[in-house]
Amino acid sequence: MRLGLNLGYWQRHPNDATDLVLAAERLGYDSVWTAEAYGSDAFTPLAWYGARTSRIKLGTSVAQLSARPPVTTAMTAMTLDHLTGGRLLLGVGASGPQVVEGWYGQPFARPLARTREYVEIMRRVWRREEPVTSDGPHYPLPLPGGLGKPLRLITHPLRPDIPVYLGAEGPKNVALATEVAQGWLPLFTFPSKIEEMYGDALAARGPDFDIAAMVMVVISDDVRAALDGVKLMLTLYIGGMGARHRNFHADIMGRMGYAEAAERIQALYLAGRKGEAFQAIPDELADGIALVGPPERIKERLELWRASPVTSLLVMGPRDEEQLAVIRDLVLG
Repeated sequence: MRLGLNLGYWQRHPNDATDLVLAAERLGYDSVWTAEAYGSDAFTPLAWYGARTSRIKLGTSVAQLSARPPVTTAMTAMTLDHLTGGRLLLGVGASGPQVVEGWYGQPFARPLARTREYVEIMRRVWRREEPVTSDGPHYPLPLPGGLGKPLRLITHPLRPDIPVYLGAEGPKNVALATEVAQGWLPLFTFPSKIEEMYGDALAARGPDFDIAAMVMVVISDDVRAALDGVKLMLTLYIGGMGARHRNFHADIMGRMGYAEAAERIQALYLAGRKGEAFQAIPDELADGIALVGPPERIKERLELWRASPVTSLLVMGPRDEEQLAVIRDLVLG
């Protein structure tokens, strides 16, 4: 199992995690990942860390499709891949209607079809086999009826096959990842339920397909406090990171077997009763998707992850080199 560090996106204040990234590289972590929502972007911090490291792979988890046309993401990825010696892992995802429509002012129609079209255009850009055209309905190139003509990427990519990962939560999107991408980035993973939830969707994956699961890790002798930290995060995602009638994070909790709890959590949160929403998060849900407690407890619960189809653990939450070392020894030792 490979080990990565997921830094996420900045919260209220900027967070230069260079020292943590350098420590992860020294300790043998395979990758470091950044994200974006509607604050810091995914690529700028990654370039910053790439300039200060030499070996660790650099991933976006994820870059939002609606933030950039596919050719812009392809150009950015090609540039960063060159500057870092071929270390980029490009994770992309459709996000959700709240962000896409509320922040980017774009429609959230047909996310699977848009994702397929987006990835195919990026691959055409990197291959440089011919000027890029696309007759798809979402990203037509050149623009129909305009003065543009098909163009070819000026710069030759370092790698014409930059690895693409999809951030996906629904079974159809996961199946699409096995078809068009090199990996899948699940945000919430209940390791003992992956086969039940996604067995059919993952059936067509190749032997090198990477399931890179994000997992919150809290090393603490106070298991109660550690679980509460996970529940606080879940309260926001289930309750507030989505529209009232379309919340993919709440949907995935339902597929894990917590549909009634997810519905209640969202209703309480949207009613302004956030404390009650927090209390409604089942402990077993928080414990199932995270690794919390003293090292010996985490080591025991890691066996569930080793028995699952997960091939990379992208840990969220370590604060310093000491914690990174403990996690490294538990996962890789």
